[in-house]
Amino acid sequence: MKITDLTTIPAGKYLFIQVHTDEGITGIGEIGSWGFIDGTVGVLEKFRQYLIGQDPFWIEHHWQYMYRSMYFRGSIIMSAISAIDIALWDIKGKALGVPVYELLGGKCRDKVRSYGAVFQFTPEDMAKGCLELKEQGFTAARLMITGDVRQRTTGIQEDIYNRKVQSYVDKVAACREAVGDDFDFCLEVHRSMNPAEAVAFGRSVEQYRPLFLEDPIPPDQVDVMAQVASQVAVPIATGERAINIQEMEQIMVKKAARYVRPDVCALGGISPCKKVAAMAEANYVGIVPHNPLGPVSTAACLQLDACIPNFTIQEFPSFYLSGGESAMLKEPLQVKNGYILIPDKPGIGIELAEDITEKFPPKQRSISAQISYDGSVRDL
Repeated sequence: MKITDLTTIPAGKYLFIQVHTDEGITGIGEIGSWGFIDGTVGVLEKFRQYLIGQDPFWIEHHWQYMYRSMYFRGSIIMSAISAIDIALWDIKGKALGVPVYELLGGKCRDKVRSYGAVFQFTPEDMAKGCLELKEQGFTAARLMITGDVRQRTTGIQEDIYNRKVQSYVDKVAACREAVGDDFDFCLEVHRSMNPAEAVAFGRSVEQYRPLFLEDPIPPDQVDVMAQVASQVAVPIATGERAINIQEMEQIMVKKAARYVRPDVCALGGISPCKKVAAMAEANYVGIVPHNPLGPVSTAACLQLDACIPNFTIQEFPSFYLSGGESAMLKEPLQVKNGYILIPDKPGIGIELAEDITEKFPPKQRSISAQISYDGSVRDL
């Protein structure tokens, strides 16, 4: 079998790829650099020239060749490699007639616990959102503690230390009172705190026992994240921005997190994510795959989740649940009581709808940042 072509499929906010072979087997993948799709297309074209004529089964070899073929690396290059890696695993699974998880050691579970997102932002509305998810069968929710990141400007309250921390605590308290004890919270802080705020907030919400506190500060300095982690009892989760396994290793070596968040469409695909899971297992660190993208990303995550012993919980995009994006697939993923059933079809277990671009006209995300009340730029 040989690779004959690589093509792209834009749909909605996403870019999917297809890797074609001379035996009629096609693999699908998805890129992760959602704000820079055009740049990723250029990288994919370079990799396409290399891939044509190659054996698609040589997944690790091709990964290493693409990764080491240039002096320069970064999120756009790794996003392209991610999509290709997922597609090659999809091809190999289809060619051998087995799901990808069978090629990675076999199943550890039949279904994957997931959490939905609450996109309300006052304590009262967030509590109602948690109750709605609980009624749907979910046992965990992602709480956007910092408010609506789609708003481009912040209010003066965000500049007042005490008001900022207390307003975040009030949201968690309201949600815990609403749902009771048999429900978990994934606290999404979206990198919006400084270390002092993060420690004060983390200590204040310890009594509500959240599952984890995600990216309380910008994750660029792992030593500072480790300092925050050492001062609060709430487990820290981080790693969604990582673009190589060495970054992930440093998070664990420095004890900056009890949960790491590899992104299959940003870290380099399924191949490095499986390696990260093994490193995490050795360090008693749980895996919570980052997944803010389309259904190919979700399907690839499920293959990883199925075969690793230290899987914790899976982020399930709100767009899929409430944005009608199940129509992107020929057969939607099956969700029961907050658990996603692992597809048992060969490859990553899904196929894109044939009219996906017509159903979901391309609409790329724009670059954006939040502007503070005083006019300065905040991390988004």
